[in-house]
Amino acid sequence: MEDILSGGLSSAVGTSSMVSMIVSLLSVVLSWWALQNLKLDLVIRYPKSPQGRLLHLLLAIVLGRFVAGFFLDYLSWSGMIRYMF
Repeated sequence: MEDILSGGLSSAVGTSSMVSMIVSLLSVVLSWWALQNLKLDLVIRYPKSPQGRLLHLLLAIVLGRFVAGFFLDYLSWSGMIRYMF
């Protein structure tokens, strides 16, 4: 009985972590794509330099993390609605 419970729990945790990783990566890619339209030359002296590209990547990661957090929270909250009634 205990083995079945722990197997189901580890499967649920594994699925949840895989969904979180995929959503996070997709959010970073989407943020990178959206930031391509941003004119960084107004803020950065040399936007095509390695430092400028690194800043662009870091902005995409930060923005992607916020977007992924929103979607994962929303997914979690929508899954908890069934316990309301």
